[in-house]
Amino acid sequence: MTNGRPVTARPTLDNVIARRFIEGDSVEDLTRLLHRAYSDHAAAGRVFFASYQSIEDTASRLERGECWLALRGTALAGTVTLAAPYEAPDGYPAPAGAGSFWQLAVDPAYRGTGLGQRLLALAEERIAVLGATEVVIDTSVEAIELVGWYRRRGYDPIGTWRWDVTNYESVVLLKALPAG
Repeated sequence: MTNGRPVTARPTLDNVIARRFIEGDSVEDLTRLLHRAYSDHAAAGRVFFASYQSIEDTASRLERGECWLALRGTALAGTVTLAAPYEAPDGYPAPAGAGSFWQLAVDPAYRGTGLGQRLLALAEERIAVLGATEVVIDTSVEAIELVGWYRRRGYDPIGTWRWDVTNYESVVLLKALPAG
């Protein structure tokens, strides 16, 4: 027991597999995962779109790229959606032809297991396979820990952006992908 509470074992990545979202997978379950994964940001006052998006929004975002699921048996542990090239809005500070990913989410029970890193590596690998040599992403400038996490993985700030579905300014980050 810790502070009078039972210690719960953190799940491991044993038997966690990643596969493409397929017909028959639940958009509702995916939306619930996104809400859980982004709830800490919302509680801190950073309203990421994934913290409140509707099932219809999730379905629409899935149509714009490849969605990958991390599953342990039938339990959804994480997800990421990616595209290359990324169709950025006019004025968004991204190089032409760059890939991107969004909805990178890890169920809170899997935090600290390396699943986020595994999903990030999958996204970068797929973006490279799709022909992009750079990947661009954005996140809240206020999410200092998250920005630091990306910076430690080779992402550098290249500008800012303001989405109309969030309540914060985003920092736009870019990473060159390895050749080959």
